Amino acid sequence: MNDYFETELNIPVYHDNKEFTFNGKTFLIGHGDGKGPGDKGYKRMKKVFTNPFSKWLFRWLHPDVGVSLAQYLSVKNKLISGDEDVKFLGEENEWLVLYAKRKLETNHYNYFIFGHRHLPMIIPVGENSEYVNLGDWIGYFTYGVFDGEKFELKKFEK
Repeated sequence: MNDYFETELNIPVYHDNKEFTFNGKTFLIGHGDGKGPGDKGYKRMKKVFTNPFSKWLFRWLHPDVGVSLAQYLSVKNKLISGDEDVKFLGEENEWLVLYAKRKLETNHYNYFIFGHRHLPMIIPVGENSEYVNLGDWIGYFTYGVFDGEKFELKKFEK
């Protein structure tokens, strides 16, 4: 997509975590992929996909082949991670929780907002600090709302 969101829609795209302060509350917001001690398969896959040579090769594929390959790899990744990706593993095994706790050793954030796990959850990670995973829009219909005082997960209901 290159710079489509930025040039055509005037929407900034952040490729890594971004810090924000809203109404005196500090946020560390990111996708959550490749953070923490786990997610090794994704980290390997990301190295291949972001490699300049891989990108160059992919550009030479016909779009029909490229889209089919991307869909295949996406489904294969879901098959590899299987049900483990949609189960709560316990606070001590949630690698984004561990990542948030480690970040708190150097900086305070009220909220760590991520979405990579696709599982909606809010877990306290320190004094006045919470890890929030937004879930997803396809299976859980969840989204986050900050009202100026607190952040909470909500579920879209018809």
